[in-house]
Amino acid sequence: MTQNSNSLNEIHIKELSIQLGLNGLSFCILNTDTNTIIHLKHFSASKKQTPDELLETLKTQFETEDALKDSFYKITIIHENDWSTLVPKALFNEDALVDYLKLNIKILKTDYITFDTVAINDSVNVYLPYVNINNYIYDKFGSFTFKHYSTVLVEAILNAEANANDSKLYIHVSKTHFQLVAVTKGDLVLYNTFEYTTPEDFIYYVLFTTEQLQLNPETIKTILLGAIIENDDLYTIAYKYIRYITFGKRLDTYHYSETPVNSYSDFTLIKSLQCE
Repeated sequence: MTQNSNSLNEIHIKELSIQLGLNGLSFCILNTDTNTIIHLKHFSASKKQTPDELLETLKTQFETEDALKDSFYKITIIHENDWSTLVPKALFNEDALVDYLKLNIKILKTDYITFDTVAINDSVNVYLPYVNINNYIYDKFGSFTFKHYSTVLVEAILNAEANANDSKLYIHVSKTHFQLVAVTKGDLVLYNTFEYTTPEDFIYYVLFTTEQLQLNPETIKTILLGAIIENDDLYTIAYKYIRYITFGKRLDTYHYSETPVNSYSDFTLIKSLQCE
């Protein structure tokens, strides 16, 4: 069957980004011709999945979501997990990938370890991707881009802080975990991820981190991103202990077929559209 010129044009204007974690996945599709995000959807798992179950969830979405049956000129996969560590580029040795992860993660002989270069602060992010997901996407589409979740988050925050002259604490919230990114005068001081069940878990890790970094909760500027809104339980307990709290912004220039929840939701998913 010969494709007409209109269908060929459609292929070359759609970019797909998928963010996957063991608690679910989300995807967005960008029409680059109109700079419009035409689809933005989320699928939460009822319980924490295995990588194999995550793959089955992804396959189901490709089978049932009409938007995912299109062709795309670019596909980006964002691997969301806590199997990563940042290494200064000056100390990085590609032959020592196992050594960077083995202190915090149980590494199996069959595990595939890879890395992203984080050019903005001369570091390398070493991590375990979901290999079964990568293999499936490659078999289905051919070449694609993949990155670790923390690469996208750290790059976006450091870009926003490039000309800053103060310290800030960013808190990026998901349903079952959150990331802390501390920066001082545009430099990364800390990145870490924590699982939580209750608001008390959440604030414990936040305050423990501020204590370890000698940041004063009364003065540190704290920016919230992701799945948190004003006056929900997490916000309420954070506001009780931290004086200066604001909500961040994606600072994107996209149009939207459906407006996102707010200006800082789906932060890493939408920022991943700018990944090379």
